Amino acid sequence: MSSCKSLRQGIAALALGLISTSLWAAPIVEMWKDPNCGCCTAWAEHMESQGFDVKVHETRRLNAVKQEQGVPPKLASCHTATVGGHVIEGHVPAQDVRRLLESDAEPAVLAVPGMPHGSPGMETGRTDEYAVYLWRQGSMAEVFENYPK
Repeated sequence: MSSCKSLRQGIAALALGLISTSLWAAPIVEMWKDPNCGCCTAWAEHMESQGFDVKVHETRRLNAVKQEQGVPPKLASCHTATVGGHVIEGHVPAQDVRRLLESDAEPAVLAVPGMPHGSPGMETGRTDEYAVYLWRQGSMAEVFENYPK
C-alpha cells in the first residue's frame, strides 16, 4: 500500500513539474548573426536552454538588419533578434527577455551594447558589470537590469 501511495505522489509531482514548466510557452526567437560568430551561437544555445526556440539567420548584412529593426547605434552589439514584437540586441539574458514578454509592453528594443564578458554567450572566465537597456521609439534608453547582481 505504501509503495502505491509513493508512486502516486511521484507521478503527481512529475505531472505538476511538467505542467508548471509548460505554462509559459516561449515564442520563436529569430536571430541574425555573422556566419563566423561563435558567441552569437552560444547566445542562441543559452536561449534554447531556457525554453526558447531559436531560428538563426546567417548574414553579412548585420548593419542593414539593425537599421531595419530600429536598433539605435549606441545600443548595437554583435547579433540582432526579434521575439514577440520586440527587438533583442546582443547578449541579453533569457530571464530579461521573458520578463519583457510577460509585461505585455508596447514594442521595444532590449539591448546589451557591446559584448561584455560574463553575459550569456560571452562566458570567458571574466565577468564585467553590464546593463540591459530598454528603449522605445521617441524615448531615452533606460536600465532594465544590471549585472552582476
